[in-house]
Amino acid sequence: QVQLVESGGGSVQAGGSLRLSCVVSGSGYSFRYTSMGWFRQAPGKERDGVARISSGGDTFYVDSVKGRFTISKDNAKSTLYLQMSSLKPEDSGMYYCASHNLGATWEFKYWGQGAQVTVSS
Repeated sequence: QVQLVESGGGSVQAGGSLRLSCVVSGSGYSFRYTSMGWFRQAPGKERDGVARISSGGDTFYVDSVKGRFTISKDNAKSTLYLQMSSLKPEDSGMYYCASHNLGATWEFKYWGQGAQVTVSS
């Protein structure tokens, strides 16, 4: 079993920055070679993928965050990060990290509990 715990959410004004962290624990896997992703869910909307990193370290971003968000992993700390800059009110929502891609682009096996991000104009 794998557990994911997010932190780093909060409230920020438009144009500001936040960094989300996701600590991964458990057994039976190698964090270094684990694919992971960040998702966002705004109130009343579906949860959508924002960024992902493959087991080989390749990154992908949706157009709306490209150039503003950076996904990265610290293998020594078993931690996934999402550095968010130039934040916009439309970036607000609950952010979830996920691990162990199941084959489909945005389908993952394990999920964190979420971290709230609120961007005010």
